[in-house]
Amino acid sequence: MKTKIENRKYRVEYEILDEYTSGIQLLGTEIKSIRRNNVSISESFCQMKNKELYVINMYISKYEWGTHINHDVRRERKLLLKRSELKKLERKLKESNLTIIPKRLFINDKGRAKLKICLAKGRKYYDKRNIIMKREMGRRRAIALKYR
Repeated sequence: MKTKIENRKYRVEYEILDEYTSGIQLLGTEIKSIRRNNVSISESFCQMKNKELYVINMYISKYEWGTHINHDVRRERKLLLKRSELKKLERKLKESNLTIIPKRLFINDKGRAKLKICLAKGRKYYDKRNIIMKREMGRRRAIALKYR
């Protein structure tokens, strides 16, 4: 079974401009917890520090069978991207009011943990409301057509 953890908040709260797939620098107990789906990325975000990208506030629970040398559950984890992608992200972050958010955490075919991150722009409250209303109207329209 493939591990897939989705951040559902981004759909309403952000407008996605660009997507990247990055690796994550993890400890042994962290990858074991991820494989058991003991992880949450809903409150996490990404930040540039010293020309490197880190995911902050990502919760990976302690490994159940780990020893006293277990990882910190909310530590900063380095994201592994190409240098050109990092430069492009840094340039875009400096020039406008954008943010980088994690969209999905998954295990690829080789067994490595990957994080799909998005360059996004935050939405205003009224934009969020409009999106929710449009989605609800689409659902109602689909139900009406179904029972027609």
